Amino acid sequence: MRKSGILLHIASLPNKYGIGTMGREAYKFVDWLRSAGQSLWQILPLSQTSFGDSPYQSFSIYAGNPYFISLETLEEEGLLKHKEYADINWCKDPRYIDYATMYENFYKVMRLAFVRFSKAMNGNVSEKYKTFVAENPWLENYTLFMALKDAHGGKSWCEWETPLRLRDVTAVYSAKKKYAKDMEFYAFLQFEFFRQWYKLKKYANDNGIQIIGDIPIYCALDSADVWCESQLFQLDRDRVPTVVAGFPPDAFSEDGQLWGNPIYDWDRMKQENYRWWVGRMSFAKKLYDIVRIDHFIGFNSYYAIPFGNKTAHGGEWHDGPKYDLFNVIKRETGKGGIIAEDLGIITPSVRKLLKQAAYPGMKVLQFAFDPTGKSEYLPQNYTSQNCVVYTSTHDSDTALGWFNNLDRKTKQFVKEYLGVRHAAELPEAFIDIAWKSTADMAMTTMQELCGFGTEARINVPSTIGNNWRWRTLESDFTAQSAAYLDRLTEISNRKPPVKKSRKKR
Repeated sequence: MRKSGILLHIASLPNKYGIGTMGREAYKFVDWLRSAGQSLWQILPLSQTSFGDSPYQSFSIYAGNPYFISLETLEEEGLLKHKEYADINWCKDPRYIDYATMYENFYKVMRLAFVRFSKAMNGNVSEKYKTFVAENPWLENYTLFMALKDAHGGKSWCEWETPLRLRDVTAVYSAKKKYAKDMEFYAFLQFEFFRQWYKLKKYANDNGIQIIGDIPIYCALDSADVWCESQLFQLDRDRVPTVVAGFPPDAFSEDGQLWGNPIYDWDRMKQENYRWWVGRMSFAKKLYDIVRIDHFIGFNSYYAIPFGNKTAHGGEWHDGPKYDLFNVIKRETGKGGIIAEDLGIITPSVRKLLKQAAYPGMKVLQFAFDPTGKSEYLPQNYTSQNCVVYTSTHDSDTALGWFNNLDRKTKQFVKEYLGVRHAAELPEAFIDIAWKSTADMAMTTMQELCGFGTEARINVPSTIGNNWRWRTLESDFTAQSAAYLDRLTEISNRKPPVKKSRKKR
């Protein structure tokens, strides 16, 4: 069945409290998607962010971002008083997230909620909390990790004293006793996060909207995952990485890309029958309806850079687990529900892996406009329906911003191909050819639908300091844009069957 939808991260939803949440605006967005005839809502990783605010660099592959907890919902639950959060000036400009202000105020407010939660731990709530803790064994290591980070002034676990850094049994046991209350606070945050998330997901599903989630291929070095299961990564005896991930120098980057993530010890993972990845994918498939795996080509081969290098020079290519991993994942978690982010250097070996896995890959229209007309990203050249076409992604500029930075010759080709005369017509033209393509799924962004330029770009890869901040305003979700998208979806044969009834929140 042909489908379509919108890419919009939770953080980019509107509200008055600094950042998008899983509160009423998220439910309104589901309603808007339904009115626009859509069946997919794609988000970025829900993970708790660390330095740099990127959802692709997290303290845990499992923990949700506490910032997405709706404070209004906590007030409804009796855990907060309105003035405790409403009197705070969360941001200067509602169009952009102020992460410094969020960090300064959010956890203070949540401590107030935690005090009330602790006092009210009885009956039904108590049983639900106990069940949540029992069903999420990752929680103990994660909450201890966060409590210890607080105790060490936010320093990376790599800088902790040796017994804790190396997870000496006695040191870890003592820390659990000493920081038990702090661990409970972080467990409370996760309890509230997942309560709100699964309620929102159910509402979306009841209204015919599937959630496309996203998981990064690598873990951050400063994460509970690497600290607790260091044997699964290429670290030395002192828990220092021997190599880190990145991408070699090319025509676009003289020094290449130095990501800095520790690289998996694939031999060790294979010895354990990939149980770590099976657990991760099982969790992700419960969290989302469809899972997009970032940097899928890294499972075919990966570029390893010696730790300590200042650039990506001097690295080497190594074979990844290839289909061996996905054969196990399919057997243990089921076959479907995965999108492969296959952007990059597509070698015959990568094509073989994609064919074996049978996951849909990605077609980004901004990569399509080679004046020869032969690009595999142009809809006319798609060789399979088993793909997802995007007008743009979180890592690219908007269509309008992209177009404005093209050379004159390419601009002319784009205009001729799309049949437009003015740049302002470009976003709708992009959406139009994506929706009418043969791809099984077609996705655009709210920025595209609103016709925004570079000012609405969410991320510039390999930069820090001004990314992941852009947000929608309530006025962006118009009845006019919903009607336009609804009609386009209908004539493109992507509109889902109308349900007889819808579930109210």
